[in-house]
Amino acid sequence: MSDHHADKSINEEALTYHEKPTPGKLAIKVSKPAETQKDLSLAYTPGVAEPVRRIAENPEDAYRYTAKGNLVAVITDGSAVLGLGNVGALAGKPVMEGKAVLFKHFADIDVFDIEVNAKRPQEFIETVMRIAPTFGGINLEDIAAPHCFEIEQALIEQLDIPVFHDDQHGTAIIIAAGLMNALELQGKTLAEAKIVVLGAGAAGIATIRLLVTMGAHRDNFLAIDRTGVIHTGRTNLNPYKWGVAVDTEKRTLEDAMEGADVVIGLSGPDLISPQMLAHMAPKPVVFALSNPVPEIRPEVALRVREDLIMATGRSDYPNQVNNVLGFPFIFRGALDARASRINEEMQIAAVHALQALTHQPVPREVLDAYHLESLSFGPEYIIPKPLDPRLREHVSTAVKQAAIDSGVARI
Repeated sequence: MSDHHADKSINEEALTYHEKPTPGKLAIKVSKPAETQKDLSLAYTPGVAEPVRRIAENPEDAYRYTAKGNLVAVITDGSAVLGLGNVGALAGKPVMEGKAVLFKHFADIDVFDIEVNAKRPQEFIETVMRIAPTFGGINLEDIAAPHCFEIEQALIEQLDIPVFHDDQHGTAIIIAAGLMNALELQGKTLAEAKIVVLGAGAAGIATIRLLVTMGAHRDNFLAIDRTGVIHTGRTNLNPYKWGVAVDTEKRTLEDAMEGADVVIGLSGPDLISPQMLAHMAPKPVVFALSNPVPEIRPEVALRVREDLIMATGRSDYPNQVNNVLGFPFIFRGALDARASRINEEMQIAAVHALQALTHQPVPREVLDAYHLESLSFGPEYIIPKPLDPRLREHVSTAVKQAAIDSGVARI
């Protein structure tokens, strides 16, 4: 079957999946009995007045008497939806519903997906602040850089529930976990590794920030956008790009990859040539995360360098960097701790939990789910598989503990 026909058939299948038997992927169910007159008098009037009074006296009681504590907003302005760009809030709704499915399926977290028509960041910030009492946490989704940085920072400062932009931190956490394991296998350290980050949007900048927090050296990064290397001589940089600029003579991706230990691609298809790969340091690590077409395809890369360790964003190659390894369990841990925010300590705890889980023997059910005979820590297994049932306990427990230890938990 040609790619064109394959695309056509999956597109049609997807449309049917979304339309039938009822439109969309989400519904709300009632969690208490509502069969009798008595049930209804407890659910609504007059019985409901008592929890209202309690919450008016003590807002924390909302966690006892309402669904707030297990409810997350998946919220977007539609400005950076998947690889489709600024399609607008309404067109982003299928993606937000999809994210809700993942929250519920993997971590049993309820979601309202919310699509906001907001042209300016301030409008979006105000909208989220006004609806925040509904929720135990806020997951920002598919919001374009650089506005996403400003939006997230403002909401973290002004709200007392976790606010998490998954395209930034979720991606950074999974990358960091895989990278720590890959560097260990290659006999390298994070502190000494020379790292190229191709793509300086939300994920790229967040990845650099997280890796620096974890011990990478600020001067060992070269970030690259459409113009080339982000260096201190450039005059057109927004504050977020300026934060990752370095003083260097290197100007192109080709220059940057010369002698690099690691390249992390968060950009677009086929941007890394075999030639560039050939000039990297011995035992390189290549994360080619552009989806669906990576910056360089694994079969091409492995022909050029037998000594590399490679990850992609795709499920049909080993080492898939998939955000579903992170956000459901990070929020589960944050909600269970009733945390006021998801701080760096909690993010790093998630990294270490994912890193450690990869070193443990893989259960038979995971092997069966992926039709594998065996799987163990090594070049083709540097991060857990998304369908690993141990993720929930490992990651959420680590995140909850970090919330308690760092003083942001309220339980």
